[in-house]
Amino acid sequence: MSGQPPAPIIVTAVFGRSDQAWFDDLRQRHFPPERNVLAAHLTMFHHLPPSAADELKWRLAEETRGVPAPAAALAGPFSLGRGVAYRIDSAGLEAVRARIAEAFAGMLTPQDQAGWRPHVTIQNKVEPATAKMLLADLKAAFRPRPLIIDGLATWWYRGGPWEPLSQHRFRRD
Repeated sequence: MSGQPPAPIIVTAVFGRSDQAWFDDLRQRHFPPERNVLAAHLTMFHHLPPSAADELKWRLAEETRGVPAPAAALAGPFSLGRGVAYRIDSAGLEAVRARIAEAFAGMLTPQDQAGWRPHVTIQNKVEPATAKMLLADLKAAFRPRPLIIDGLATWWYRGGPWEPLSQHRFRRD
């Protein structure tokens, strides 16, 4: 942490390069520019304590090292009320998340204890009518397709753009 005060840790799935670029492009086109300070992401945990960093990195390495990437698919777009997101289907990622949640059960915030709805936010904090129009457009053009999950990543959250902590790659066959 190089002299920085401790910060909460965020855990995300890492998409393959072309899927990441596709999500980032949608986010660039539809997210309010003043709020779009992050690349598109699939959050698995929103807030783990900084004291968990070493064990978390070890557990994520165990979940990924030599392990084939879990199957994943783009599911339908859905409303966030003032935004739009795409659902992500991946039984493999859900199993990884469940094991990590169990390991850190006493440290999870209420948000991370609640059920996980894997998704990528494409638009947020816009007028409901704007979100409704985008949702209709995305639904009309939607075609399910597989996604590549390359790995898992951890990030320090210090209020602004996230700071990288670690990356853990699945085996690519």
